[in-house]
Amino acid sequence: MITTTSFMMYLSLVQGVYYLITGIWPLISMRTFQMVTGPKTDHWLVNTVGVLILVIGIVLIFAGVRHNITYEILMLALGSAVGLTAIDSIYVMKKRIAPIYLLDALVQIPIIGSWIYILIHSACK
Repeated sequence: MITTTSFMMYLSLVQGVYYLITGIWPLISMRTFQMVTGPKTDHWLVNTVGVLILVIGIVLIFAGVRHNITYEILMLALGSAVGLTAIDSIYVMKKRIAPIYLLDALVQIPIIGSWIYILIHSACK
């Protein structure tokens, strides 16, 4: 069992809103998304990733609003942030995606650190 704190609610809401915005962006305007991130050939794949990030964001927002951060929510939040950071970093280094994606990784790093801190401290109780 995990006790939901104000910090956990805030973190879930912040990450959720960030994911909602970044997930919905290519769905609303592929043109502006590509202006910032570079041209894409597989729009269906960009839309698929956008929908998945959007859904994760909505789940995190609901969890934060409802003051209901479970281990499953924590792992969804942490796993998503770690996965996206890894993809951003690896594929920028391979020169497959634009360096602008490193800004996303920079946003994700404090989120990862915060969820790890919460995980460690909740396990100690």
